[in-house]
Amino acid sequence: MRKLIYGMNLTLDGYIAAPGDDIGWGGPPSDELFQFWSDQLQTTDLSLYGRKLWQTMSSHWPTGDQQPGATPAEIEFARRWRDMSKVVFSSTTDKVDWNTRLVTGDAVAEITRLKAEDGGPMDIGGATLAGAAMRAGLIDEYVLATAPVLVGGGTPFFAALDSWVNLNLVETRAFPDGVILTRYETRR
Repeated sequence: MRKLIYGMNLTLDGYIAAPGDDIGWGGPPSDELFQFWSDQLQTTDLSLYGRKLWQTMSSHWPTGDQQPGATPAEIEFARRWRDMSKVVFSSTTDKVDWNTRLVTGDAVAEITRLKAEDGGPMDIGGATLAGAAMRAGLIDEYVLATAPVLVGGGTPFFAALDSWVNLNLVETRAFPDGVILTRYETRR
């Protein structure tokens, strides 16, 4: 059975986007944090995206390695992102590209099916999609890169749940820009 990991950058008050879907609150990540996410991507077998995060990622990373001033880490990340297998869950998107498959039906049923397959870890991104997976008990690991900023509202990292989820702390790490990374595994 595959492991499902939900990890994103978030504010200290728990939001992945400020009001108006503004994700500029964190500024560019430090080189170290960017490398951490790139290393995570390298160990991921399949990425699952909700529509909004897909639109954000697909608007930049397919050509991110060709942008003026792209760093070696950005070039590496863009190539990894473009080449890896991805699934986008959306009922309004009609076309995906870059080694990506579109699913328009029941996201929880498809994620459950994908988890049951043989293969390496999967990551999931996008608050709405991840929230559905959380409520269904499908998330095995949470990775939070918490930035020292408060935005007061927006899109929360965590969804409202029907019951508690107990976690075990696996890792804590500080980055030079004040971001604190915490990794938790779900207790089963």
